[in-house]
Amino acid sequence: MADRLTVGVAARLSRYLQVLTQAKKMGKDRISSQEISDYTNINATQIRRDLSAFGKFGKRGVGYNIDSLLGEIRKILRTQGQHNIALVGAGRLGQAIASSSIFAEHGINIAAVFDTDESKVGSTVGNVQVSEYAQLPDIIRDKNIIVGVLAVPAPSAQAATSDLVRAGVKILFNYSEALLDVPSDVQVHTSNPAVELLYALYFHLT
Repeated sequence: MADRLTVGVAARLSRYLQVLTQAKKMGKDRISSQEISDYTNINATQIRRDLSAFGKFGKRGVGYNIDSLLGEIRKILRTQGQHNIALVGAGRLGQAIASSSIFAEHGINIAAVFDTDESKVGSTVGNVQVSEYAQLPDIIRDKNIIVGVLAVPAPSAQAATSDLVRAGVKILFNYSEALLDVPSDVQVHTSNPAVELLYALYFHLT
């Protein structure tokens, strides 16, 4: 696509992608806009409007072919192919992230894991051997990594962020509680389950 997606459309397409991936794993071949709505809490009319803006993917009363729609949304979001990311932190959270199959399902490869704890260096997290933190700049550049995932305590997050940015990382996923200071050309996405739960509770209780 030549035109850049709005933040809202990109966020919704990402949620559709998540539902479609899970539906495929469950053995489903087709899915309706209402079923996607049930899983995302996005109005079915909005879903049809989002998808019809990019072409005709479904038929009334038949629904969408999951494989076809998965391919189209990945093309729209430019997520086709393999993407290497770096994980900083090999503790419990880092191990859970590295061991999850979610990244691989979307063509995302954890290409490097770093930790400052020497006792963790050389161990395997997921399918990746933990590297010494001092090697971070060289490995980031050698593997052409532009995405970093922070699974470190909040007090260590800013230092790790600065090191990743200096090495060339442009997108950060922050699993810590820290507020990160980054240059204007670096994107930070913070994941906080407690905040998302509060958001859900607000709409349930009001």
